[in-house]
Amino acid sequence: MLRVLRVGARAWLPPAGCRGLTSQAEDAARLADRPEPVASAGLREPVLRRCERPIHAHRRPVQAWVESLRGYEEERVGLADLHPDVFAAAPRLDILHQVAIWQKNFRRISYAKTKTRAEVRGGGRKPWPQKGTGRARHGSIRSPIWRGGGVAHGPRGPTSYYYMLPMKVRVLGLKVALSVKLAQDDLHVLDSLEMPTAEPRYLVELARHRRWGDSVLLVDLNHEGMPRNIVEAASGLKTINLIPAVGLNVHSMLKHQTLVLTLPAVAFLEDRLLWHDTRYPPLHPFRLPYSDFP
Repeated sequence: MLRVLRVGARAWLPPAGCRGLTSQAEDAARLADRPEPVASAGLREPVLRRCERPIHAHRRPVQAWVESLRGYEEERVGLADLHPDVFAAAPRLDILHQVAIWQKNFRRISYAKTKTRAEVRGGGRKPWPQKGTGRARHGSIRSPIWRGGGVAHGPRGPTSYYYMLPMKVRVLGLKVALSVKLAQDDLHVLDSLEMPTAEPRYLVELARHRRWGDSVLLVDLNHEGMPRNIVEAASGLKTINLIPAVGLNVHSMLKHQTLVLTLPAVAFLEDRLLWHDTRYPPLHPFRLPYSDFP
């Protein structure tokens, strides 16, 4: 822009030696040489976080308010840019259902077990002769058609219901859950989990003041970096839970009404979930799929 102004100013200037300069040319040249104004050091930039991962040209980052736990008034301290591929995915409710059912079943083991006619005590001899009594023929009183007999085709536990969803389906489930939470205004971003006190009542009243709902899930980068006050305050509450970002899952997000992420947790989730999009090239052989985690 400055170069265009300088070229325009020179075009209006007369040849060297001429004394007559128009007032417009003088103003244009003076504005072109003037340095651009610099923002004051005391002013704070409203966007506290930018997307580090590249974004497609046809998409724009979504923004969310950055809040703080240091007081009731510090509800909005800035803005954070969120990657659209993670926090603005299409609402695939079928994917959410698949992942939620998988989380409930892949660790399930049924211990139900019934005894067959061979395992029930007794019934070793024939109850009456095969012929001559006029009664139906039987070979054991522990037959499945007898009262007190064995069970035919009953459960033979322990039975495992383990199965594994494809990795891309699980990753997409996390993206859809985060996007749905943000679209419903149930996802909040914090600058940190620092609190002025360790009283559980302060955390409960703060959640009620900001209308976070009946249950809140707080997510930080790791357990070791969580402040002591928030750990002590949440340990005595049943409706406010703390988990690290590596343990975030679809079931926990759907179970809690409000999801609260810190800025380091947002960066960690974006990095991990977007890495799966370019994990394999199109012609990469699908061998050892779990050996290349970052």
